[in-house]
Amino acid sequence: MRNGFTTGSCAAAASKAAAYMLFSGKEKNIIKIDTPKGIPYTAEIFDIKRSEDVVSCAVKKDSGDDPDVTNGLLIYSTLSLIPEGFEIDGGEGVGRVTKPGLDQPVGNAAINTVPREMIEKEVREICDFYDYEGGVKVIISVPGGEEIAKKTFNPKLGIEGGISIIGTSGIVEPMSTQAILDTIKVELNQRKALGFDYVAVSPGNYGLDFMRDTYGYDLDKAVKCSNFIGKTIDMAKELGFKEIILVGHIGKLIKVAGGIMNTHSKEADCRMEILSALAIKHFTPEDTVRKILDCVTTEEAAKLLKECGKCDEVMAEAAVRVCENLNKRSGGSIKSECILFSKELGELARSDNAKSLIDRMIKEA
Repeated sequence: MRNGFTTGSCAAAASKAAAYMLFSGKEKNIIKIDTPKGIPYTAEIFDIKRSEDVVSCAVKKDSGDDPDVTNGLLIYSTLSLIPEGFEIDGGEGVGRVTKPGLDQPVGNAAINTVPREMIEKEVREICDFYDYEGGVKVIISVPGGEEIAKKTFNPKLGIEGGISIIGTSGIVEPMSTQAILDTIKVELNQRKALGFDYVAVSPGNYGLDFMRDTYGYDLDKAVKCSNFIGKTIDMAKELGFKEIILVGHIGKLIKVAGGIMNTHSKEADCRMEILSALAIKHFTPEDTVRKILDCVTTEEAAKLLKECGKCDEVMAEAAVRVCENLNKRSGGSIKSECILFSKELGELARSDNAKSLIDRMIKEA
């Protein structure tokens, strides 16, 4: 699959091209930069606007084969000279930070540290070539960025008014695992920065209606860990969280009950085996256990357990195992709770202190 280039790489390339045009007085249609990963990026330059004191130009975002919502956007850099210093700010379509715990402080444009370093490096290279020792001001803008940002995590993270200029390697890897992990860490960081040492984690929003209707809790406020439950626990431990509640569908959490900390099907899928083992422990009739082993979905299996009156016992056991395995992963440094639910049957089980932890989160508002 084809790699792409980050918004940070685009901003750095556009800034370098703008600097070259401002100092040389010549138009530049192609520019080359080095990404932090060591892969060179040759970018085409669009929409050039030049005057004696200011140059503006754009690079088109190319996400490669990654389904990135920013693909095709024009990332603009407007470069002008100032008496001294090096200033980088955001213009139209670039978000602004409104909550603590992110890469940039509150009030700053959402242009992350590595892209800022890339922009300064590339522009200073041109300044040095032309023996310029004065100051430079760079404004990064993304027309259409405010609308696109609504499809990203930015509104939830407290980044308002546009997209973020991001990237640590300069490269977009298709369906990047690292990008997901980075997002999880950002969300955890932000909650810790707000002063909380407890957090709700969920693989996704599958139980959104269930949690709202049952507990009055908006699951959208939980940190979304996707399949990376173990890695999320590791990050929460590193950041000093003391309590965590994992809320999820039985299809994901039954794997955690078996000690599986990456719940993607390509990593492991022994849901029915785990359910069957727990069912046997609680003296579930043999014919029901055999049927569970033949089930395709955990919803199906849960119904079979319900029909024979063993669902509550088995799911309660599953909840205990989930918490034990989460505690084991954290080395006992994080007290873990959980809620397991089914799309059709609703709540299947919860750990002893799950409700009180959710209640505390509801009171935050």
